[in-house]
Amino acid sequence: MEFNVKTLEGKDAGKVSLSDEIFGLDPREDILARMVRWQLAKKQQGTHKTKTRAEVSRTGAKMYKQKGTGRARHHSARAPQFRGGGKAHGPVVRSHAHDLPKKVRALALRHALSAKLKSEDLIVIDNLVAAEAKTKALVGSFASMGLTNVLFIGGAELDNNFKLAAQNIPNVDVLPVQGINVYDILRRGKLVLSKAAVEALEERFK
Repeated sequence: MEFNVKTLEGKDAGKVSLSDEIFGLDPREDILARMVRWQLAKKQQGTHKTKTRAEVSRTGAKMYKQKGTGRARHHSARAPQFRGGGKAHGPVVRSHAHDLPKKVRALALRHALSAKLKSEDLIVIDNLVAAEAKTKALVGSFASMGLTNVLFIGGAELDNNFKLAAQNIPNVDVLPVQGINVYDILRRGKLVLSKAAVEALEERFK
């Protein structure tokens, strides 16, 4: 399909052909949800930890004699039922990551791109290049295009001036095309692709 290309100033810069196999799918929420869950689970640190009765610093001596007190039989004060004792069945350091087939991950990215196009939240820019690393100038360009919550995807190499100028703007993310992912696409309102990014995606899913 033919899609209009714009400049950072909002002017027309020709057209680009978008593949229906990448941008023309009917988005499925279940696939997108599986992918986001996979990404967030893999990102989770899993460093939560409580001490068991073997790890708390407390005496291991028998609390009182076994018989004759009329009280329950106990051994160590480290037992979970006592104040200062270990935690029973507490969290341990572990990985929260789970498997998701590579083909499903690739399909989810295509569905995310198609969802942005279908909701008219996709913009293609001819080149993500800034003349100087000035945030104020970039904010003006974004305001003229109505971009307040946006993810920019550039080519394999990002323009350093553009990256520096954009990094202090709230709700604006800039990634190279190899860093494109479903979670970042869906968490931002608009998706802006450079022509180089479109070509790289076409080549990736060829």
